[in-house]
Amino acid sequence: MSAAAARDGERDPGLQPERTRLAWRRTTLSGTVSAVLAVRTSLYQGVSPLGVTVGALTCTLWLGFLLVAHHRIRALAAPGTPAPLVPRHAAAAVLCTVAMAVCAAALVT
Repeated sequence: MSAAAARDGERDPGLQPERTRLAWRRTTLSGTVSAVLAVRTSLYQGVSPLGVTVGALTCTLWLGFLLVAHHRIRALAAPGTPAPLVPRHAAAAVLCTVAMAVCAAALVT
């Protein structure tokens, strides 16, 4: 942002949407790794009904997070100023993340 634009209070969108889009991609990648490790853990200990259920639930939660993240990544890649994140989508992303953590804890114990 130039000094004149900063003084005038203009917003320089610059790379901020790009950084946010990349952050969503990194978070999706880490969620993917977590889901794969959860399924691996559930199968490594032997196939049990609880392990299969928790593994399937983890995959479902991962797909939910992937859907929200993909929607946000597309919104950030669109030309112009991106729309703010809808609270419903933010809540869904948080719910999927926390539920995946609970599933991981259930698999470890």
